[in-house]
Amino acid sequence: MDIPTISGIIAVVGVVVGFLIAILQLRDLVKARQTELVMRLYETFDSREFQEAWVETLRMEFADYKDYLRKYGATSDKPSYVSVNMVAGFFEGLGILLRRRLIDIALVDDLFSSDIVLGWHKMKPIVEGWRKQFSRPQMSEWFEYLHDEMQKREEQLAQASS
Repeated sequence: MDIPTISGIIAVVGVVVGFLIAILQLRDLVKARQTELVMRLYETFDSREFQEAWVETLRMEFADYKDYLRKYGATSDKPSYVSVNMVAGFFEGLGILLRRRLIDIALVDDLFSSDIVLGWHKMKPIVEGWRKQFSRPQMSEWFEYLHDEMQKREEQLAQASS
């Protein structure tokens, strides 16, 4: 082989190696950004304002949507209304990010799993009531999706460890 051929091969190999390094760096950057996003969401979750809304929502006792309305009302001047909407909105946003694959399910699971399951079970009657009352079957669909994905993940992890 002559020198121009060898230098051509070396150039091609250099481009391929550079391309592979760029892909690996891009992948690491995406993971870092996903982690940063989830940690920012966790800061919101861990804030005093959200924790007060979360605790208030969890303390509510009602048998069904009608009972919820009777006991807590559904107007914006009620603190319970604000709390329920804040909690639903937070988990709805988390569900949208998960559905669009903008956050990693393993990290979401590690930080929020039990809260997602607990939150959905507490709020399911309210969400179902909203859907009927407002004829909007898609209300809080991403919160429900988030819960369902966490349940699937739990089942998969349980099967894998068996």
